[in-house]
Amino acid sequence: MHKIYLVLVIFVAAYLTGCATNPVTGKQDFVLMSEEKEIDLGRQAHQQIMKQYSAYENPALQDYVSNIVEELSAKSHRENLIFHVTVLDSPQVNAFALPGGYIYITRGIMAYMNTEAELAGVLGHEIGHVTARHGVRQQSASTVTGILATVIGATTGVRGAGDAANIAGTALLRGYGREHELEADRLGAEYLAKVGYDPEEMINVVGILKSQEEFDKQLAEEEGREPRAYHGLFSTHPANDLRLQEVIRAANKYRSKNNRPDDGTFLKLTDGMTLGPSEKEGVIRGNKFYHKDLDITITFPKGWKINNLPDRLIASNKTQDAVMQVSLRDLNKRQTPKEFIQSQFGSELRSEREVNTESFEGYTAITRTKTPFGNQDTRIAAIFEGKKVYQILAAAKDPNLLKKYDKDFLATVDSLRKLRNNEKELAKARKIKLITAKQGDTFAKLAKNSPLSSHAEDQLRLLNGLYPKGEPTPGKPIKIVE
Repeated sequence: MHKIYLVLVIFVAAYLTGCATNPVTGKQDFVLMSEEKEIDLGRQAHQQIMKQYSAYENPALQDYVSNIVEELSAKSHRENLIFHVTVLDSPQVNAFALPGGYIYITRGIMAYMNTEAELAGVLGHEIGHVTARHGVRQQSASTVTGILATVIGATTGVRGAGDAANIAGTALLRGYGREHELEADRLGAEYLAKVGYDPEEMINVVGILKSQEEFDKQLAEEEGREPRAYHGLFSTHPANDLRLQEVIRAANKYRSKNNRPDDGTFLKLTDGMTLGPSEKEGVIRGNKFYHKDLDITITFPKGWKINNLPDRLIASNKTQDAVMQVSLRDLNKRQTPKEFIQSQFGSELRSEREVNTESFEGYTAITRTKTPFGNQDTRIAAIFEGKKVYQILAAAKDPNLLKKYDKDFLATVDSLRKLRNNEKELAKARKIKLITAKQGDTFAKLAKNSPLSSHAEDQLRLLNGLYPKGEPTPGKPIKIVE
């Protein structure tokens, strides 16, 4: 027994020698990779990221963001590192960084910023994660967790010991955590100050994310789901977070003599920016989905939540005990829609019939297959269009609910059709439009003419950094949606 522990101690000690000097603190950090390996890791991960996302097609905005990153990183603790930044064509409110200097910011988060300094704050924060090697340090800690799990599992002979250790490690290391987030905020504020921005803009950035979180809490309650968190582990508004304020205000000592007034360039670049899903992803209007390039529309049951994922649509009811999935795939054999269902899901079909929509032909039946609720009876539909097939799966938590919702499932199957001429406009993405506020303008009045289908007043306030109670200032530019 003592020999086992001795081997474990020696094994771990060997890995603990993998230390490097932290570029920010000058102290020794536990890492298991060189800077060259870090860069290589980031380069490889970048290729994977760009398979999942596409770059936003706006060269002027991309150049603008790249210039800010270039300037901030030149004042960072790793000025020798070449940073690469990509504006992603995603409606997600997000920005993140990979080891080695790869940074990403979505148009989704940029839509809610109103000044260049706020944009610089997000970019500075992500540069801070890279310069402090947070990703590398996390990767190293995760690696050791795996090593320990393997050794413990092998030496104790306890089946599943490795899995348990890995789960614990994942829970411990998921995300960066409050300390790393605070360090990234501190570093970002420092870099902002050195190039002439007000470092306290970092507090405004966290405020933007916190407003998103507060709004999502309201939506989550209405939709019966868990709310999303947008910034590490900050539980209070940044205006009340004394530690956050302390680490950011420490950057005032780095203030440049050349302060940078905002000239409105960034706000002008948001004029015409896509808001929400892009046309190539398809757009959701209420309980209907429209796709311009595919030239189709489909209608889901009223009140259902629709998630537009890159490779499928998923809709669920409020109680989340019924779900539908729509996907598109190639047809590879000459067969009928019924034969396609049988080849994919088996020949035991019930409650079957042909599907004749306004535009397409297909087949639908109930059969048993794997669902989010386990192996369950499932409504399957296959609708052919040329050499492709729309595959629709609808499932419920138990057989009684399947019977209850089957009429709704069939109505959705039958609703799939080509766009009519008067629907082409509905398939276009929403865009941000910059206007000048007039005397008497309120967000309540502007919301009445907004195409935003729900909570339009709140969403307009979020877009303009005035959530939850702010109003437009006459003569000042504000963002609306068209």
